[in-house]
Amino acid sequence: MRDLSGKVALVAGGTRGASRAIAVELGRAGATVYVTGRSTRAQRSEVDRPESIEDTADLVEAAGGKAVAIRVDHLEQDQVEALAKRIDAEQGRLDILVNGLWGGDHHLEWAKPVWEHSLEGGLRMFRLGIDAHVITSHFLLPLMIRRPGGLVVEMTDGTAEFNANYREGTSLPFYVTKASAHLLAIGQAAELAEYGCTAVAFTPGWLRSEAMLDIYGVTEENWRDACAKVPHFAISETPTFAGRTVAALAADPERNRWSGQTLSSGQLAKVYEIDDLDGSRPDAWRYIVEVEHAGKPADTTGYR
Repeated sequence: MRDLSGKVALVAGGTRGASRAIAVELGRAGATVYVTGRSTRAQRSEVDRPESIEDTADLVEAAGGKAVAIRVDHLEQDQVEALAKRIDAEQGRLDILVNGLWGGDHHLEWAKPVWEHSLEGGLRMFRLGIDAHVITSHFLLPLMIRRPGGLVVEMTDGTAEFNANYREGTSLPFYVTKASAHLLAIGQAAELAEYGCTAVAFTPGWLRSEAMLDIYGVTEENWRDACAKVPHFAISETPTFAGRTVAALAADPERNRWSGQTLSSGQLAKVYEIDDLDGSRPDAWRYIVEVEHAGKPADTTGYR
């Protein structure tokens, strides 16, 4: 029932993870999807993983959509400006902007106070997760405001309620970077309101991304094996789950009701009645608060 035929989407940072799945599901729903990032088959970014924007474009096409892969470093203003001009020349519009730019995980130093955390790494995270988002909005939103109905999705990690508190064991640069998405959604929602456009922040749950599966030494086929060492991983979800919920949001004619809010995959799945690939409906952030952080044994009953 999700029909995005005729819509034009840009998934910035669509190389892997939830952003890749969002690109695929937008394409499956009929949108023309531009996929940007720094990792191509010929050149890897500093993240140094094998996934590429061309691979994402192929997945969009395999799902029945139309995709255009363009290498763009979204910290380079001239490259982002050129991207905006190209989309304008080729499509004359932009209906959906997914700001999934990141690539800072390898700079993380968990459980280190800011005075011990690498300053270079922390500042790089700010650049990747905040500056790149603002630069992208600066150049792409002029295409969106030409007509009402546009949607901006700022990708984050954690709900606004969850990120309202700083938790022991995290990292200040990571926390500030990810929490900034909530404010970006609020600010852009206010600035886009007169143009009839919507801006939200969006967080997947405990994501079984390519990198997470590698970290735990499992695949999507045997991911439950990781629960032996990390029991609460039982609440995890596929990137496709996130992609399906964002596609449903994009196709909702009443999506403006969410403008300025931070939404989660579990929350949207309830509203739009969406299941993960295994037929379950994980509500990870409620589980994380009520079970994991409450010190209870791993038990997903009532949460998926």
